[in-house]
Amino acid sequence: MRKARAANYGAGIAGGARENILQTADALRWEIGQDFHKTLMESIYTDAARIAERAVTRSGEKPRRDFDLLFDRIASSRIWGFPLMLLLFSLVFWITIAGANVPSRMLAVLLVENGHPFLKGLSATIGLPWWIDGLLLDGIYLAVAWVISVMLPPMMIFFPMFTLLEDFGYLPRVAFNLDNLFRKSGAHGKQSLSMMMGFGCNAAGIISTRIIDSPRERLIAIITNNFALCNGRWPTQIILATIFIGALAPAHLAGFISAMAVVSIALLGVALSLVVSWFLSKTWLRGEVSVFSLELPPYRPPRILQTIYTSIIDRTIFVLWRAIVFALPAGAVIWLSANIMIGDVSVAGHLIDWMNPFGLLLGLNGVILLAYIVAIPANEIVVPTILMLTVLAGRMSGVGEGAGVMFELDSAGDTLRIFQAGGWTLLTAVNLMLFSLLHNPCSTTIYTIYKETGSAKWTTVAALLPVAMGLGVTFVVAQVWRLVAGS
Repeated sequence: MRKARAANYGAGIAGGARENILQTADALRWEIGQDFHKTLMESIYTDAARIAERAVTRSGEKPRRDFDLLFDRIASSRIWGFPLMLLLFSLVFWITIAGANVPSRMLAVLLVENGHPFLKGLSATIGLPWWIDGLLLDGIYLAVAWVISVMLPPMMIFFPMFTLLEDFGYLPRVAFNLDNLFRKSGAHGKQSLSMMMGFGCNAAGIISTRIIDSPRERLIAIITNNFALCNGRWPTQIILATIFIGALAPAHLAGFISAMAVVSIALLGVALSLVVSWFLSKTWLRGEVSVFSLELPPYRPPRILQTIYTSIIDRTIFVLWRAIVFALPAGAVIWLSANIMIGDVSVAGHLIDWMNPFGLLLGLNGVILLAYIVAIPANEIVVPTILMLTVLAGRMSGVGEGAGVMFELDSAGDTLRIFQAGGWTLLTAVNLMLFSLLHNPCSTTIYTIYKETGSAKWTTVAALLPVAMGLGVTFVVAQVWRLVAGS
């Protein structure tokens, strides 16, 4: 009986304690709710007052000058928005190209002109067999050295500048301006941002498509990103425009004409990106264009040091390392193809002779086609490979350093003479500029596409679609060119 009373007494105490706890919790929830409600309302009224202060002009007051509103009237204007966008990105590209010349040249001197002979001397001292010396130093090392010297400086300039524009708040305005254009092509407005990133590196552009929520529209952006000229293809465009197209103009206009030729190729890439996006959205990737709700953030001072650090670590080093990994086997293949003999002719020589008729039909030649096959891992080694193969196929003496040894020349005139000795014409240069825009992505980009899509099917489409377009475009241009020239 006592135990029962004790149990009832304990239960009563426990019940009372629980009731007190529940009452206390209810009181706390009420107080917290009141505080939260009060804080929320204060925040809303504060924001409303701030917006009204900026946007509303009371009677008798002079209109206020607000930087965000003033700049948005220009940046988002239908009249001035596009010219401003073209001006800013042209400036970014010019700074990237011009600013990368000096460090690229310094790296080339360090790694190629000084580093390569030093390693060759060291190899001779320790007595490496000629084929190991050639494979490691003339093939693998030179491929990696060219990739680093050509790829690293532009990325270290372009990526931070692009990120600074993003931090400043300008890139959302670009997406806002281009949204209507991309929406009409069946793509997403944010594809404009991934396309711009692709001008620095297509692999980075593929990764940046993660900002697009719709899987269908993200896949369209991934497939078409190759039409943005990456920094590995800019040197090819610039050298061809300079020594072939710029040479057609008076000396005082040569630089301007060359620059306009390169810009025209870049704009053609943008146009083709829209056309292919429209084609994909009407055929393989049908679907409704998703609603693009874009909040334009306020302009703010960029965090320069943080931006530089993030761009270099997260983008530049990451992409460069992938490129180096794929450049290693490319250098080996290039050297082996030039030094393995079948009869009295190297494997590269046989392939050039076999592909030459088809290349000439496209307004190109067998050297160019072979260079683009063996240099798939990295666009940065296309020009050195073309020069090496041209010298090899033409059996030119006194030029270059031997079979399988990639090289570049400081003199544009010397480069032009080698190309002309290889049978190049203005048609060859023009069609190579077009084919440089319209060919398969590099191995780094192909691997990135597969990692992002997880699909071998769409990776194959993304790799082969631009090649088919490049072959078709160069064939048509070559036939029309010859028809006009013959009439």
